[in-house]
Amino acid sequence: MRTKITTLIALFLLSLGVTAQIDRTKQPVAGPAPKINLGKPQTFDLKNGLKVMVVENHKLPKVTASLILDNGPIFEGEKAGVSSITAGMMGNGTTSMPKDVFVEEIDFLGASLNIGSQNASFNTLSKYFPRILTLMADAIQNPLLTQEEFEKQQAQLLEGIKSGENSVGEIAGKVEGALVYGKNHPYGEFETETTVKNVTIADVKDFYSTYFKPNNAYLVIIGDVNFKDVKKLVKKQFGKWKKGDLPAYTIPTVNNVAKTEINFVNMPNAVQSSVAVVNTVDLKMGHPDYFATRLANKIFGGGGEGRLFLNLREDKGYTYGAYSSLGTNERTSSKFKSSASVRNMVTDSSVVEFIKEIKNFRETKVTEEELKNAKAAYVGNFVMALERPSTAASYALNIVTKNLPEDFYETYLQKLNAVTVDDIQRVAQKYFSADNARVVIVGKALDVLPNLEKLPYGISYFDKEATKTSKPEMTKPIPADITKEIVFNNYLKAIGGLDRVNAIKTTFTKAEATMQGMALTMESKSMIPNKQSVQVSGMGMVLSKMKFDGEKGYSEQQGMKKELEGAELEKSKSSTVPFVEMGYKTDDKVTLEKIEPMDGRDSYVVKVGEDITVYYDTTTGLKTKQVTVLKAMGQTMEQALTFSNYKEVNGIKIPHTMGMSVGPQQFTFEVKEVKINEGVTEVDFQ
Repeated sequence: MRTKITTLIALFLLSLGVTAQIDRTKQPVAGPAPKINLGKPQTFDLKNGLKVMVVENHKLPKVTASLILDNGPIFEGEKAGVSSITAGMMGNGTTSMPKDVFVEEIDFLGASLNIGSQNASFNTLSKYFPRILTLMADAIQNPLLTQEEFEKQQAQLLEGIKSGENSVGEIAGKVEGALVYGKNHPYGEFETETTVKNVTIADVKDFYSTYFKPNNAYLVIIGDVNFKDVKKLVKKQFGKWKKGDLPAYTIPTVNNVAKTEINFVNMPNAVQSSVAVVNTVDLKMGHPDYFATRLANKIFGGGGEGRLFLNLREDKGYTYGAYSSLGTNERTSSKFKSSASVRNMVTDSSVVEFIKEIKNFRETKVTEEELKNAKAAYVGNFVMALERPSTAASYALNIVTKNLPEDFYETYLQKLNAVTVDDIQRVAQKYFSADNARVVIVGKALDVLPNLEKLPYGISYFDKEATKTSKPEMTKPIPADITKEIVFNNYLKAIGGLDRVNAIKTTFTKAEATMQGMALTMESKSMIPNKQSVQVSGMGMVLSKMKFDGEKGYSEQQGMKKELEGAELEKSKSSTVPFVEMGYKTDDKVTLEKIEPMDGRDSYVVKVGEDITVYYDTTTGLKTKQVTVLKAMGQTMEQALTFSNYKEVNGIKIPHTMGMSVGPQQFTFEVKEVKINEGVTEVDFQ
């Protein structure tokens, strides 16, 4: 480190000494791209076909290893889910070592070992490397595939499918793949409850025996090891792994649509729309266009400086982020995709902006400044990658598996710097399509379809399983005998009745959630008629709180206190707690708008002023959702709360699960404690 600092100081002093010799009226001429002397791993092959790459690095006493099965896309069909279940079962013991013993030994050695359906990897201290490699070899060649573990993994996968049924992001990803590639393509199929239940333990064993073959595998070992020792150890542990023939499979051809169209999936619970403009491309890493396409995508939508981000977020404020990606694939088509999650009310406008940006990128050349910045970003990332010992191995593996020329990485910077603005426009016109793209939108039909139908694109409708369907039902008329008072009375009756509600003077609720790995605790207190206190804590500190004593109050975010005033203060004064419905019944600003289908059930939709929309199940009477429009720092966003898992406490039904989403953040509070008419005093609201 001292040598590096001294060198930097010397270079700085040298630059001062030559300053007088520089003509600052002329822009410096770029020098030639530096020659990359990329170290190559030492290699050897076993007789069974396993290819091994070793990179010695003795700076730290650590070793990492990765096993890659280069099988390509695998189509699972009616058994979709077998690879996921197999991945979950691998690494849980061997035929000679029970699961508990196997896992405990790895933990005892302080290592991590992960085995999937097409790969395996571990990290360990170098002194434990021989033992961990032995354990990985045993787990790969002699996996313990039991009925008990199978049933556990199958149940977990089914639970994951169920939990994603109302996730806009998960549905969008699933439907997009199915529509772009087709359900008969490995990248277009997806797991369903039916396909997962079709899988048996025999299917898992068959999947393993079919695809776990050494003659299509690469083992990469990096770290504090000796090549000769590694060679002996690998031969001993993997030499008896039997090779075999892999099944032949022809990947279906993928085609773009003849004319740009909108593919719409209705998600009545969505407070944001997922929008993706997608066309397929045939592009490999070894293609001459590769370097120009990397820079083109970087300029267009590769980050916070991309055109999409600057337009849809910075200029329009439609989204938290808009990005693009341009993939490569050696065996099948890949995708050029522009996407964002946007507010419902600007879904149509976002589509217009996406298409406009793509067309503009195709029709006009980027600036020299944009190209220079994109090159600088790629050069920086490439040079930083060279500092990692794993780089030499991963690059060597790419050269073999992706059929790259031997000097691909040695001439990387030279080829990158040779890209011109003309090249950027040429590849944009070749790979970025605005005329033959699918615009896949998952959102709330009621909010977004009327304006989408005004766009010059045909609209096809699909369900959550990517099956073509008819246009979704938008709203239903409100029966003549239903008023807002009846809706609120039905709700109060459903939770326990007006007598029990009137007997409530105070409430205390404690709920917990996890957001980005951080545990959150929310404590809510109320006292009739309108006193409230809400405090959210995490990481041992108070993150936010709000208090109102009936006449005045304040909110506080991370130590920044703000007094309630204006419309916010008046709103708190007019609120009725713990059940706002008591006040809604006589509030002129509260109106019953319509009946709307949501998650397969009808809901009464109640509008509270301009910013709040509340949903009540027409059958149960219970409140299921509330959407609030928030405006802050020039941004408009929607906060969605869902209420479920009602449980009775002292004769009153209280929702014990509350889902919350604000922009891209989504988390769920689970109620842990409820107290009615106890534990709350006047002091709590001061």
